[in-house]
Amino acid sequence: MENGAAPTAKPVIVAIDGPSGTGKSSTSKAVAAQLGLSYLDTGAQYRAITWWMVTNGIDLEDPTAIAAVAGKPEIVSGTDPAAPTITVDGVDVAGPIRTQEVTSKVSAVSAVPEVRARITELQRSLAAGADEGIVVEGRDIGTTVLPDADLKVFLTASPEARAARRSGELKGADVHATREALIKRDAADSGRKTSPLAKADDAVEVDTTELTLAQVIECVVTLVEEKRAGK
Repeated sequence: MENGAAPTAKPVIVAIDGPSGTGKSSTSKAVAAQLGLSYLDTGAQYRAITWWMVTNGIDLEDPTAIAAVAGKPEIVSGTDPAAPTITVDGVDVAGPIRTQEVTSKVSAVSAVPEVRARITELQRSLAAGADEGIVVEGRDIGTTVLPDADLKVFLTASPEARAARRSGELKGADVHATREALIKRDAADSGRKTSPLAKADDAVEVDTTELTLAQVIECVVTLVEEKRAGK
């Protein structure tokens, strides 16, 4: 640091976990933008590797086949919260990874230990390289990926609230079918042997069922600011 320069705030690493439809992505992006932090959507990375497997005709019923090619695709995540990007082998996959086909297969691919090891390594290197700090959202960030994160938040919401939000995002989706799919996904993610969806012991739980997005963002921003101030 140059002489006379003001001491900068220590980079803060924030882990935000929780199941789909709890407002994780919207909250994480907004908190990162408000506080000048980088942002990483880890779910997009798992979707990206799943998209690559689907595109390359890998047998997704066969964990050995998935494991054998887990190291092949080059996945690059842009961490600007205003415009996060994701590419696979140089191809922009932000749109293709959100298809129903990828969504229905991501749990199976994510459960393979070799896939998790590969993506976890990517996530840790991005967090370590974030000069100002970073908000990382996912399902196993506080427990497995960044167990030493400065702040861990676990977002929850009722299945009904989550389904309503998800079906709003997935235009024209049936709320009942969405709710069933969410519950099935929760069971798969919570029950897998490697890095299951779980709340870290030292995470702050925020139930978003009755809260507006603005209220959730405000709550998390306050938690980060308190952590930075050393409270």
